[in-house]
Amino acid sequence: MNKGRVLITGAAGFLGSHLCDRFINEGFEVVGMDNLITGNLENIEHLFELKEFEFYNHDVSKFVHVSGELDYIVHFASPASPIDYLKIPIQTLKVGSLGTHNCLGLAKAKNARIIVASTSEVYGDPLVHPQTEDYYGNVNPIGPRGVYDEAKRFQEAMTMAYHTYHKLETRIVRIFNTYGPRMRLNDGRVLPAFIGQALRGEDLTVFGDGSQTRSFCYVDDLVEGIYRLLMSDYPYPVNIGNPDEITIKEFAEEIIKLTGTEQKVIYKPLPKDDPMQRQPNIDRAREILGWEPKVSRAEGLKITYDYFRSLPDEKLYKKEHNDFKDYIKK
Repeated sequence: MNKGRVLITGAAGFLGSHLCDRFINEGFEVVGMDNLITGNLENIEHLFELKEFEFYNHDVSKFVHVSGELDYIVHFASPASPIDYLKIPIQTLKVGSLGTHNCLGLAKAKNARIIVASTSEVYGDPLVHPQTEDYYGNVNPIGPRGVYDEAKRFQEAMTMAYHTYHKLETRIVRIFNTYGPRMRLNDGRVLPAFIGQALRGEDLTVFGDGSQTRSFCYVDDLVEGIYRLLMSDYPYPVNIGNPDEITIKEFAEEIIKLTGTEQKVIYKPLPKDDPMQRQPNIDRAREILGWEPKVSRAEGLKITYDYFRSLPDEKLYKKEHNDFKDYIKK
């Protein structure tokens, strides 16, 4: 049974590709869109043979047109790792502002409901712990992380403006640290960085003294929360993440135990504006969506480690190719 047609931006990325899978499995026709600046077509190549899936190689920061009807738009196009958004800061700001504006305009033209991917980074280095949706954050707009943090904060403001002024059906998901298969080993995020170092026989690098905390949510749980939020009637931001908090030092030790390696932990200076605490309060998700994470960190890490261990050796040392023309020539 066809449930409708959905546009997913950032479709070739880690989260975008899992969302494509979910919507296909739910019975939707999926239009994937990605400029492949950080996404990888290998994440969605299994979908290309399906009649329910089509793909556009396009930058949403430029005018977006999709022919035919659209029922939903899932706007997940954005660099999400520090390595990416520090390397391409202007593109990061543009996809959060111009890209969001274009997607909201398309949603208005198609009379489609839209969900936008915000982030726990809107809270900055929080002075409130755990973080609730009514906390406004502690963000440095001109620091190195500001290009990502402020892009997402502007994205939320633009989305609410369309909801208030144009009566557009909008949803905002604030995503906390997420992990699982299809993450890039070399994208700078803590979990793939640790596993990549372990697989390469390198010492694990902890920035600062390791007392800073993170809360890791397995991707299947996250996708379930996103799907429920999109299908709900709630227009305001909702935290989706796992409140099981752990220090980075403890997490590094978990990875060493998981991988059975003998590396030691080494320490380097903490990057500027790196958040010291990150833990979602998910009371709103529990109350409105009936959602909470089901996959334990031990279970999710085992699946993720097995995925990374199955990758060819060149993936451990080289960045993935993201060029669409190179892919087509294969």
